[in-house]
Amino acid sequence: MKLTETAEKAIAAYGGRALWENAKTLETEISAYGLAFTLKRRPFFHHARMVLDVHRPFSTLTPIGRSPAITGILEGLDVRLENEEGKVISERRNARDYFKIGRRLFYWDDLDMSYFANYASWNYFTLPALLMREDIAWKELEPGLLEARFPDAIPTHSRVQRFRFDRQTGLLMQHDYIADIISPLAAASNVVLQHTQNNTALVYPSIRRVTPTGPKGKPLGGPVLIHLDIHDFRLI
Repeated sequence: MKLTETAEKAIAAYGGRALWENAKTLETEISAYGLAFTLKRRPFFHHARMVLDVHRPFSTLTPIGRSPAITGILEGLDVRLENEEGKVISERRNARDYFKIGRRLFYWDDLDMSYFANYASWNYFTLPALLMREDIAWKELEPGLLEARFPDAIPTHSRVQRFRFDRQTGLLMQHDYIADIISPLAAASNVVLQHTQNNTALVYPSIRRVTPTGPKGKPLGGPVLIHLDIHDFRLI
């Protein structure tokens, strides 16, 4: 698979091809808040723990809601909730199909949030590995700007998305998409405000802010739909 110059530079900036090809699991801790939570009557995340599979859509988030003992899990297109003993207490197949109509316009339950938060995080945090996937069609629109077309088998915001990288460093600056499960009009810009280096010298986006996308693809100053802090980031 031949990668574009921008993709190659981005992979190098985030640790290199060998690191991400050999990694199996990503562990992180996040906090998140914003209007997207409030509109769906969801509690904010405060130092929630996540474990993600680097090479397939699998992600866990604890706690997913108000109970500290409940974990929300995404596996492929399906979601489930598990208790502290790992017992499944609720599940939903093809979770995306449930967002089309009904009460989800007004509030989300723990399974809804399990789907959204886990697939979004899996897409955000495994980005260098995403660049090497053959089932995603990557196109370089201009130096530093990549367009991705995702297959139906990958849960994601929208099938077509754009990623803008710093042309000098290769680091991600902005990720644009439409949050389809919220609305076909929910065009959003996920801007990376800060990168951090962990104790193994791995660089990762540590502060992100999501706002609506304005004219000509520029992120608006507000409202802040999601503010995301990544407190820890480790590959295993």
